[in-house]
Amino acid sequence: MVPPVQVSPLIKFTRYSALLVGMIYGKKRYDYLKPLAEEERRVEAEEKQRREELERIAREIAEGSAARPRW
Repeated sequence: MVPPVQVSPLIKFTRYSALLVGMIYGKKRYDYLKPLAEEERRVEAEEKQRREELERIAREIAEGSAARPRW
């Protein structure tokens, strides 16, 4: 086996700096996107509730018209 190579302190510093900058960027990006996603989920839940209500009403109307005899 080949013995390990001594890594330059500049390369080590650069790698850890990039790691730290990436973590900071990720945290800021997450904090920015989280409220937008929560709002989107809230709107989607309201739309789903409205859609289910309309489907329920349509189903009741269909059942009501099917139950009545047509003269």
